[in-house]
Amino acid sequence: MVNSTPPHSDRKVWISLLAKASSSHLSELWATYNKNPEHSVLRAPEVGSVMVRGRTGATGAAFNLGEMTVTRCSVQLASGETGHGYIQGRDKKKALQAAMIDALLQTAAAPQVQRMIVAPLRARHEEKRARRSAKAAATKVDFFTMVRGEDT
Repeated sequence: MVNSTPPHSDRKVWISLLAKASSSHLSELWATYNKNPEHSVLRAPEVGSVMVRGRTGATGAAFNLGEMTVTRCSVQLASGETGHGYIQGRDKKKALQAAMIDALLQTAAAPQVQRMIVAPLRARHEEKRARRSAKAAATKVDFFTMVRGEDT
């Protein structure tokens, strides 16, 4: 059977989790990991903006919604792995930490980084998602048709 999983799908997941994590939570997890491997900064954390595009009803023609501030950073470990961090906002420290974690997840340390950083990020993300879903479900309105006496 052919493996239909894209080769970088795991990386997309962890980069997304790093980008969505709160700065304080990511800093706590990074401090708990307590390792700062030798690295060089390829692209120092820099703030810029990107154009956000949207679609009406998810099917209409794309339109420019507006700009969003992002911070990006790239690092290379002494062993050669390159990591990138892209985050919403102006938090340069978070972008650097995200880039370091991305690089480490491509090394032999990946299982430990997954266990100590990515798994807690995933758990918190799923918890927030479940809370949002429960809140939305509480406001759900079920529409039904009532049969009136004269319609029978």
